[in-house]
Amino acid sequence: MLHLAKDGIFPIVKDAAGHPLSSLPASGFPFAGTIQGEGKLCGIPSLFVRVAGCNLHCHWSTSEGKLTECDTAYAAYRLQNTFSLETEEICRLIRANTENLDHIVITGGEPFLQADALTNLCKALKQSRKYHVSIETNATLYDKDLVEQIDFFSLSPKLSSSQSPAFSGKQKSGVPLNPLCIQQFIDHARSNGKDFQLKFVYTATKDIQEIKTLLSSLKKWHKSDILLMPLGTIPTEVQAHSRETLRHCLQNGWRYCDRLHLTLFGPKEGV
Repeated sequence: MLHLAKDGIFPIVKDAAGHPLSSLPASGFPFAGTIQGEGKLCGIPSLFVRVAGCNLHCHWSTSEGKLTECDTAYAAYRLQNTFSLETEEICRLIRANTENLDHIVITGGEPFLQADALTNLCKALKQSRKYHVSIETNATLYDKDLVEQIDFFSLSPKLSSSQSPAFSGKQKSGVPLNPLCIQQFIDHARSNGKDFQLKFVYTATKDIQEIKTLLSSLKKWHKSDILLMPLGTIPTEVQAHSRETLRHCLQNGWRYCDRLHLTLFGPKEGV
């Protein structure tokens, strides 16, 4: 059994039996799938599985003093309309909606909180078809069995700017950075011919030194694995931080990470 966020498996147009749904998905298209909007796999047609629950409570504090909450708070700590499905039901839904899609993205919330159920899901999926499975994680938790089923690791360590003092003591939060855990992901990827990315949200100049300090404690990464993404849950917010983010990418040889889904769909859920 997997506990899912309200958008769960998206965008889909058929039920588990392959029958058409009565309404279009949030993408507005009469077919399943969307694109991966961030990172090395940006632009690749994908189907998303969004699990519910997270061990962090992220609110970013910008240099201008503005607070921005997690763009998927409804799946992380402000849970809304969550539901649970058996693994086999999820497999049937995915198979019915991936006629032309090869990439499955597991996201959250924090997927590794449900490592056992996700391991079973990935095994079941790969028994019937060679799906490429990505996972998006804050890299504070590690599970060997689940990691073995994953093809691409999107590691998004949360800097101190994501733990705003305005919310300290009000919400439970895990340790935002776990270098030992991050290194486990990197070691597995390097030893097994897989790929990964380290994706950081940029809010202010102070983030850069924190990133460099973290990177100095890690091994086996390349500059091309490091992505810097401007803070923002709507296009105007992203644009406000984009030039500063780009400057730091150019100065450090890191990748600039766009948020293509915001450009295409705006701040919609389920796309």
